[in-house]
Amino acid sequence: MRIRRRLPVIFAVLLVIAAVALLVFLRKHAPPEPARLLPGADGFFYVNLQWIRRADFGGKLPEVSHDAEYEQFIQATGFQFERDLDQAAFAIHYPSNPDPGKPGSDEVRYSEVLVGKFDGDRLREYLRKLSGTIESYGPTDIYTIPLEGRTVRVAILGVNTVAASNHSDPLVIRGIIDRSRKLASPFGGPALLRQYYKNVPLASLGWLIFRAAPSLNGTSHIPSAGINLSFLFSKPVVVVASMRYLGAVHLRAEAFTASADDAAHATDQLKTFLAIFNSAEISVSGRGPDPDVKQFFNSLKVEQHGDRAVLTATVPPGFIRKAVADAPNEVAPPQRKTVAPGGTPHP
Repeated sequence: MRIRRRLPVIFAVLLVIAAVALLVFLRKHAPPEPARLLPGADGFFYVNLQWIRRADFGGKLPEVSHDAEYEQFIQATGFQFERDLDQAAFAIHYPSNPDPGKPGSDEVRYSEVLVGKFDGDRLREYLRKLSGTIESYGPTDIYTIPLEGRTVRVAILGVNTVAASNHSDPLVIRGIIDRSRKLASPFGGPALLRQYYKNVPLASLGWLIFRAAPSLNGTSHIPSAGINLSFLFSKPVVVVASMRYLGAVHLRAEAFTASADDAAHATDQLKTFLAIFNSAEISVSGRGPDPDVKQFFNSLKVEQHGDRAVLTATVPPGFIRKAVADAPNEVAPPQRKTVAPGGTPHP
């Protein structure tokens, strides 16, 4: 009789344990919370700079000098991107109805959520000075900043989180604020992200998911970067690219096409492009490529898996160290005014 009375209790405890285990599993495989706060969009980018710094696969970074405008921003807010930014998640909004007669209608817009070490009081004071208006949305202030014919809206979501958007619709930033107030759900996030994030490998330090949209002439391109991909994709595709560090940086990019034939075409075209690019690099260098560069090109592999074209590569630490050492040592935004962490305008 005692066993019978205990069975419901034991069963309830097991159910609770199973539910907790399921929740932990879902959280582990869900997109990072900054990305889940983003609105629906045509592309998403995420990077975990905190873990990249811990991995230290680029070695000791060279000292970076700041241009005068960026230095003023640092002095005003106490925030330094290369030091204090831990996570960054971006939503990429392609133009929905571009009108040649309407300036700016064909521009790509962005929404972003940044996580880092912010001084809230100094940041609020900085945003207050820049803002044309300040809207109170519940307990959250939305700083509206006019900039170069656009409107950048910035909101401080918490002690370590800032959101911004230069989308023309003010509801976009409000949606981010609303989602930040709710209990983060592993089932949350934009539809495109929920559908394709499962293809991002575990422990990825950064990833990119985007639609290669057809342009007016029927080719595929990435509007946000102005990159024409018509030599690879003649039809719309979704690309999932990721970066992991496993002693070396492992890159992976998958193009999800409409059919196996489309994937075969993309695979063949990519193999041809890489072969030409490799030959050109050897010809320019004269004596052959650098050993690290050669190792990188030797690691490149392009395969077809059903309706997907898959590119993988391994970047040796030496390659990254040389690239960092040769990079410009001055941070100088190209003719644009620094707004704030999360509010930096995009060209």
